[in-house]
Amino acid sequence: MKRENAIKIFRAAIADVQPAHLLQQQLTVKENALVIGGQLIERHTFDHVYVIGSGKAAAAMAAATEAILGHLLKEGVVVTKYGHSLPTGKIRILEAAHPVPDEQGVEAVTQTLQLLEKVTKDDIVICLISGGASALWCDVLPGTTLTEVQATFDQLIRSGAAIHEVNTVRKHLSGIKGGQLVRHCHGARVFSMIISDVPGDDLGAIASGPTVADSSTFQEAYAILSHYNLLPVLPQSVRLHIEQGRKGIIPETPKPGDVLFKNTFNKIIGNNRMAVEATAKKAKDMGYHTYIIDPLIIGDAETEARKLVALALNYQGERPVCIIQGGETTVKVTGQGKGGRNQHFVLTALSELNKRQHETGAGNICILSGGTDGTDGPTDATGGVIDKETLHLVTQKKLDIEAYLREQDAWHFLKQTDSLLITGPTQTNVMDIMMAIVQ
Repeated sequence: MKRENAIKIFRAAIADVQPAHLLQQQLTVKENALVIGGQLIERHTFDHVYVIGSGKAAAAMAAATEAILGHLLKEGVVVTKYGHSLPTGKIRILEAAHPVPDEQGVEAVTQTLQLLEKVTKDDIVICLISGGASALWCDVLPGTTLTEVQATFDQLIRSGAAIHEVNTVRKHLSGIKGGQLVRHCHGARVFSMIISDVPGDDLGAIASGPTVADSSTFQEAYAILSHYNLLPVLPQSVRLHIEQGRKGIIPETPKPGDVLFKNTFNKIIGNNRMAVEATAKKAKDMGYHTYIIDPLIIGDAETEARKLVALALNYQGERPVCIIQGGETTVKVTGQGKGGRNQHFVLTALSELNKRQHETGAGNICILSGGTDGTDGPTDATGGVIDKETLHLVTQKKLDIEAYLREQDAWHFLKQTDSLLITGPTQTNVMDIMMAIVQ
């Protein structure tokens, strides 16, 4: 029963950060005005409203925005991950690959820039941003090829680099990221509605900050690539581009204080904290005490999984309890298996519980870890959920947990024990939710 309860609690978190719910609080059409992110804009002060956007939640954000704007909407185009599209009217929904970009991501940028060619300083551009946009909006700079960009992104993702480090490099291999998209808006007022998928809600890190002044530099991008020993394996064209940027041959991204951003407004409308609080509320409604771990976790998946198990085993407060944490762990990919950070987190937790079965309460713990976007790595799973029954199956089927961990093959292990968490696309994205239910 604990497993079913954990899944219900997780689904409640996802429901609370759905784009339709979030945008209704930020976007309102009045008789003679438009209210965006708390700003009232009188109707006679603008001509048209255009919508652009990118991210795993972009289709749902577009559908909600279109429904709210009605006749005020002129035209729009957004891109989302394959399988995440929704029906819309005036807003075109494109699909592309994530996390490694493809030709459709390049096409999405092309169509977005073509739309922005119609924009004047008397118009409004609403930019809908959510996690995944860094890959889904993919532009290929002169001198590089898509294959080379793909190889670079793939190496970055596998390196174990934190998301802000990955995006620092992405900003300096792009003509739209790092605030550069605003250059194409012709002085129009730009309102970015942002669902955050990064710890701390750093505007410059979410989707690589396409409408946000960029404080990072080519030198920092070079240092990151050097730190993760990627320079020797990256395509020559990519190394040359970064090197030219360091020397000032290629212009830097626009920095804080640039007049370019005088009519640009960025608003966080959803984040992981909202999902964590919704998790706690649902758990309480179901009769659990709650314990929220702060701050958001951003460390190694195996390390963080062991910490959560240790906390669950040693918890001295009132029971039953749902211990909740949010964030996004990292995994340095060295194995040849199939999985994602949430599945790896859960398999590590299972390994730890299996080793500590002799300890009091080890059989009374359920661990869940899932991505709020509904996908975890290049798999069909959202994450995983394990409990006492999983431990029994390990013994019954004589499964070698450690071998699967070494090969980073959590998906195949969890599938054999019916422990995959599968929701399908959720149309939102605010990082991950992890929980331990202790009876």
